[in-house]
Amino acid sequence: MSSQTKIKYLNVDRKQLESSTSKKHGIDQLKSQIRNLLDQQIHGISFSPYIGEQNPAQFDWITPEQIESRLSIIKPYVKWIRTFSCTLGNEAIAPIAKRHGLKTLVGAWIGDDLEMNEAELDNVIRIAKEGHADMVAIGNEVMLREDIPLELLMSYLKRFKEAVPHVPVGYVDAYYTFVNEPKLLDVCDVIFANCYPFWEKCDLEHAVSYMKEMYAFVKKVSQDKEVIISETGWPTKGEAFGDALPSYEHAARYFVDTYTWAKEQNISIFYFSSFDESWKTDEEGEYGAYWGLWDHHGAYKF
Repeated sequence: MSSQTKIKYLNVDRKQLESSTSKKHGIDQLKSQIRNLLDQQIHGISFSPYIGEQNPAQFDWITPEQIESRLSIIKPYVKWIRTFSCTLGNEAIAPIAKRHGLKTLVGAWIGDDLEMNEAELDNVIRIAKEGHADMVAIGNEVMLREDIPLELLMSYLKRFKEAVPHVPVGYVDAYYTFVNEPKLLDVCDVIFANCYPFWEKCDLEHAVSYMKEMYAFVKKVSQDKEVIISETGWPTKGEAFGDALPSYEHAARYFVDTYTWAKEQNISIFYFSSFDESWKTDEEGEYGAYWGLWDHHGAYKF
């Protein structure tokens, strides 16, 4: 597929999609539904233990103590956690999570720093060999950021598969990437698709139905491999982003509708995110800081 024909977003008339199933529910009912879904344990959640002014872009290290503290908050409510890096202290997350009885999707952060990529790969291979990874993701939105060539990214995936053939491995990116770059499918055991109606300026009423279309879009090209929604969510605060309106109530409705569908269809989803992260405002503006089910202090929002 040439660069001229690459897909950016789905060509779907969103207004013709089904409306939110929770739109008639009041906020108290929504909060009760969220708590019930969490008490039954959702499939998975994105986990980042950065606190205060810590920022991975500034190479701040995280400690085992803060990992333990953050994991103890969320572990009753999830079956899996997803991590994003295996350096700067993040390599301790998976072993600690396994001690807490959680399953792990361990991520290796791949970017334009080739030396750091090697450290990430060495650590994720070691973690997997030691039995701390149930699945592995080599790279997150690398193609979206255009950090490295596709062939180099694929070589990283192949290297992991050769080193640890018994642990399923895949790559994480926006759902349409796997249509634009079908060669990625050949080196993935599982497809990790990020599906964000919010970032495509979709109104809340049609957002989950639009996410279903994203999932189906990837499923069609998946070569019968498992497709997991590796990220989706809605911010509780921020300015309007097109028709997408961040708010406490909209985030609650999105969560309820997302997991109602996921449970009905047995879809595996890693929700984004566990905790609010103030450092993300540097890259995403105000929206970036308010995606958590828990705030940056670790207090449950709903």
